[in-house]
Amino acid sequence: MPWATGWKPLILAAAMTLSPAASALAEEGKPSLDDLLAERLAEQELTLRAFYAARDGRPAWQEAATVAALANALRTLDADGLSPQDYRPDTLVAAHRQALAEQSPPAAQARFDLQTSQTLLTALRHLQRGKVDPYRIDPGWEVPIEAPPLDLAAISQAVDARRFEQAFAAARPSVAPYERLRASLARYRHIARQGGWPMMPPRPRSLRPGELHDDVPLLRERLAILGELEVMARVSDAPASQVTDPRRYDERLVAAVERFQQRHLLEVDGIVGPATREALNVPVATRIDQIRVNLERARWLLHGLPDSFVLVDIAGYRIRYYRPDGGVWRSRIVVGRPYRRTPSLRSRITHLTINPTWTVPPTILREDVLPRVRRNLGYLWQQDLMVLSPSGRRLDPRDVNWWRPGNVILRQRAGPQNALGRVVLRFPNDHLVYLHDTPAQALFAREQRAFSSGCIRVQGVLELAQYLFDDTGTAAQVSTLVAAGRTRNVHLERPVPVILHYWTVHPDEAGQLVFRPDIYQRDSALLAALDALPAG
Repeated sequence: MPWATGWKPLILAAAMTLSPAASALAEEGKPSLDDLLAERLAEQELTLRAFYAARDGRPAWQEAATVAALANALRTLDADGLSPQDYRPDTLVAAHRQALAEQSPPAAQARFDLQTSQTLLTALRHLQRGKVDPYRIDPGWEVPIEAPPLDLAAISQAVDARRFEQAFAAARPSVAPYERLRASLARYRHIARQGGWPMMPPRPRSLRPGELHDDVPLLRERLAILGELEVMARVSDAPASQVTDPRRYDERLVAAVERFQQRHLLEVDGIVGPATREALNVPVATRIDQIRVNLERARWLLHGLPDSFVLVDIAGYRIRYYRPDGGVWRSRIVVGRPYRRTPSLRSRITHLTINPTWTVPPTILREDVLPRVRRNLGYLWQQDLMVLSPSGRRLDPRDVNWWRPGNVILRQRAGPQNALGRVVLRFPNDHLVYLHDTPAQALFAREQRAFSSGCIRVQGVLELAQYLFDDTGTAAQVSTLVAAGRTRNVHLERPVPVILHYWTVHPDEAGQLVFRPDIYQRDSALLAALDALPAG
């Protein structure tokens, strides 16, 4: 039975149900609160009607203590990165007092009851699905939000028991990454209340291990605030023979800097150069905003996840395959450049192409390949590119006017130097992106890897391909198929879900936050929408 259809009998029953006191008032010809609620509910949205159906039409906010408990609970939503003022908790108690005043008509009480219930349901939806509609700020968004329906009966019980923390906990994503982001938000806010951290002064040259410099004590203080325990021991606590100049950039501090670099996707070399100094100087308020933005992204995604799926972490340059047996395969990826962004989407891997050819996409042909061919026709032979007519007939490159080539097709033959490597993992999407192998293996050694034209290059993709075959009951051996040299498609016996998502902050396997550069400049628009007051 569809959810909406299933609630209709309850809604009708609630609209027709009157308490004994309400019935008495009705007999006297005076409209009761229950009458007015039932009348006004017909004009309300479905979830609000279903909420009152779960209560048999009873009002929810007659007791001052219940309203005060809700106001206090709404103030705690800042722990999830939401803005409590969006839900106007400071006006609830006064509005309740005014609605239930002796001279206040039942219509005012009904209006207050409905508005307060709507406030609670809105807060719960924001906790569960996010406040911001991702389609509004990202026209290319293709990830459906698959949060389950709110348990309205349980919410009604929580209202009666004044246990709003239970309702909030049931609504928010109940997964470890979300809880770690919440805990980190509290921690960074504590740092902000303590005055934040010191700024490193700009310097023309890098600070290198072993050097003496006046910046070193400041660097040590800066990392101590982040909780790097190894750098918090005081020099005076060490034996006299081990005391070093506090301006010495020693091994202990170098190790702390390397951990900092690793958690900010910087080159891990222990050198405090411009990029590391810039990351050290990001204000704590900015880090708090980053965490809030990514809590919102987590509310969009971290519901209804399948037991087994491939997760592409775009800004983190990582891929994980959560296998049916509970194991997790992890690797590095290369994603799209800032001007050729890898999209966020949700799809299913349906088949693999072994020993693929590569047909140059129109955008890459126009913007990348044609300028090179015009400078040097030999580029086609260097890259093993065939020139084809729209019908697939082979053309002589020397007979083509490369300034006006028309609808020619450039196709790279299969082989170890093919741009797609040996294997492509394909899934339906409107952006024509896919996961694939690459001959450019050296790029995987970089910490920041936004070098592709939108598709995702995967380190060790042949191993991932074999896992997909094994886990879906697909009788195929990647190594054998590759060695055969023939281009062919192999369909999986069962499609495997794949999610491409964008986080600029996310906990690593140890639970530590990793801050990533906002390579696609998406954080500011989301933050502005998150902080905007809701309509009405």
